[in-house]
Amino acid sequence: MEVLKESVDYLILGALFLMSFVSIALSFERYFFYKSIKLREYKTKNEIEVVLTNNLSTISSIASNAPYVGLLGTVIGIMVVFYDMGQNASLETSVVVIGLSLALKATALGLLVAIPSMMLYSAFLRKSDILFAKWEDEVNKEI
Repeated sequence: MEVLKESVDYLILGALFLMSFVSIALSFERYFFYKSIKLREYKTKNEIEVVLTNNLSTISSIASNAPYVGLLGTVIGIMVVFYDMGQNASLETSVVVIGLSLALKATALGLLVAIPSMMLYSAFLRKSDILFAKWEDEVNKEI
């Protein structure tokens, strides 16, 4: 339990920071891609759909799983607090409250990663729909 106690912050918070970094990096990639796309370069419906939605599933997965990673950190943190309570004969409420508040930081960070990721995913999905509609209009004009 001591190993878990010492490593839970590094593992959970590290995973959440990694998820955040990946989400931000892919969001920048999508933003600059949508900004510079030349719709006329794509000839088929499948080709344009694939390029427009590339990396969106990863952003969506991060947005949907970050709260669960945070919740896992909270559950492990609460288990550590209960373990410490069982190990110590004297029960000080300040120690318990501090331990619980530190455990809850993982959930807060998970939400902090998930909410912007979901907002970015929705915005990029809408942008890809708009670009696809513009592509269809261009194709129909040529016919």
